[in-house]
Amino acid sequence: MADVQGNNNHVPVLFSYSVFSRPSSVPAGSGHELLIQKFLSIYGHQIDVHRKFVVQLFSDEWGQYVDLPKGFVISEKCKLRLIPLQMDQTFPCLQITTLGNLSPSTTVFFCCDMQERFRPAIKYFGDIISVGQRLLQGARILGVPLIVSEQYPKGLGSTVQELDLTGAKLVFPKTKFSMVLPEVEAALAEIPGLRSVVLFGVETHVCIQQTALDLIGRGLEVHIIADSTSSRSMMDRMFALERLARTGIIITTSESVLLQLVSDKEHPKFKEIQNIIKASAPESGLLSKV
Repeated sequence: MADVQGNNNHVPVLFSYSVFSRPSSVPAGSGHELLIQKFLSIYGHQIDVHRKFVVQLFSDEWGQYVDLPKGFVISEKCKLRLIPLQMDQTFPCLQITTLGNLSPSTTVFFCCDMQERFRPAIKYFGDIISVGQRLLQGARILGVPLIVSEQYPKGLGSTVQELDLTGAKLVFPKTKFSMVLPEVEAALAEIPGLRSVVLFGVETHVCIQQTALDLIGRGLEVHIIADSTSSRSMMDRMFALERLARTGIIITTSESVLLQLVSDKEHPKFKEIQNIIKASAPESGLLSKV
């Protein structure tokens, strides 16, 4: 913590990126370029330097982060965060491409609100449960952490019994639509080098959409499993997936993700993953609505 306290010529600053925050210090009078260098020195192994970023300052007046003012220099203790931009600001029609590579050590699975009371209301719910079983089994085999939410379980019930949550890193109740709550952010901070979130559940246009947008706002890459997410309305589902794809979120399938995570026939867990996908995922009515 000596760096935080510093000497009289240094100012304490809280540097935040994605779900992480680290106290440090910089020389008084440091401007934008020096602050970027500091972010890179702290989080360089997690930052894709080919993307565009904006530095934001926490404003006590507004109670939220605001873009760093032009010509800003550090003069007093403050909180800063680095935000990756999803769109090129010079040419807004050009979207920054994400490669979408996955590895078990840098990935976490999010299972969103797959609860009993949704069974009669959600289109093709049985099919998305079936695919969810494959994903949870794959996560256990590959050692990928699993985080599970339950929307107001007192009224909507627990996660369906077909989904085995054994070994889940976190199972938590919520009333907020997004899964990104303080306890989830704390759990994510415990996963070193985290880069990607594989997200599935219900409803596509509500909890899935809001969770995905919150996650990319924190610098994480999001993969939504199209064959394991649905809504009550297929129109809501379709337009949500289209909107999310335009923001740089990857819309994919369960088999694609599981095979991407092993990546090689010689992977020691390939045979176990192969056994999961030998039977194809259900080709339900979701297929023509993606």
